Amino acid sequence: MAFTRAPAPGTAPDEAYLAILAGIRSGRYEPGERLIPEAIAQELAMSRMPVREAFQRLANEGLVIIRPNRGCVVAGLTVDEIFEAFEIRSVLEGLAVRLAMARVDAAVLAELDDHLSRMQRAGEAGGDAWLAAHQAFHAYICGLSRRPKLIAQIAALHIAVEPYMRVWLHHVARPSTATQAQNEIVAAIRSGDAARAETVMREHVMRTAPKLAAFLRSSGYPAARRSAQSVQPAASEST
Repeated sequence: MAFTRAPAPGTAPDEAYLAILAGIRSGRYEPGERLIPEAIAQELAMSRMPVREAFQRLANEGLVIIRPNRGCVVAGLTVDEIFEAFEIRSVLEGLAVRLAMARVDAAVLAELDDHLSRMQRAGEAGGDAWLAAHQAFHAYICGLSRRPKLIAQIAALHIAVEPYMRVWLHHVARPSTATQAQNEIVAAIRSGDAARAETVMREHVMRTAPKLAAFLRSSGYPAARRSAQSVQPAASEST
């Protein structure tokens, strides 16, 4: 399980939506880039109408901006907005793990251990593999909350910052293989202390924001050019 917005495509607009969404999440379409409906339609072997419907859906989700007479462009986040996304995510994921505690049993703990092992192996493979394993870890815990609206909001925040995370992870030596932080989360869950699990999760999520912000500013990535807030870097690991 990983954070996603929709099941497998069933109609042409669904197919177009999922293809464009994948392009935004992977960084193929960068913030500020204009999306050409004719080119996308040709690539997907469909008419422009489903692509335009997909644009509208993505616009409703805040992932693209449709400008009159200027077409559709990929929406970017400022560094301030990225930092805010992590702040909101830390609160929501803290709530999710607290709610999940009621469903923790031996099988759940075994699954969490499997996620840790997969993250460890993915860390050797590189940033994209690690990010997928990392998202699956968080998605599994959030799924245990059994709160669909909460899960949807958390998923939206993961998706919003994913392109920036990918760029960052491709420029660090290793994604910190960050199982130390995840081990701390699992240990807190294993202890049965819901308050502790919530605190550890919130702290874990917030560790990445200053480092990601510092990287984006120093690299000149599009998000960094529109932000004025100063965020001080902190010590390591990816969340």
